Amino acid sequence: MPFVTRLTLQSGDRESLERVVTDIKQRASRKGVEMRGPNPEPLQERRVPMQKRLDDEADAFDPWHYTVYVRTIAIVGHDEFARSVAGDEYPNGIHLEADVERVQNAG
Repeated sequence: MPFVTRLTLQSGDRESLERVVTDIKQRASRKGVEMRGPNPEPLQERRVPMQKRLDDEADAFDPWHYTVYVRTIAIVGHDEFARSVAGDEYPNGIHLEADVERVQNAG
């Protein structure tokens, strides 16, 4: 039974994320790996409250806003390739999550 490895890459730096995703896509193409994606997910807007002091009554700075860019890739079979991609070192600011699912044939 084949496995499907779903990779989710997240970053606040869109250019860096696109370089990493393009590199993975080119490596998969060279090795003949069946890959779906990269699929962009909706932008995630984050807001972080900022306090001037530690007490509850403290004045607050304006919240810090930032955007998180997300791309998903599905690798069908090719477990060795998926393992190498998931184990690679990526630039700071790139977060990778891997989810492996066993696919059963109908019948």
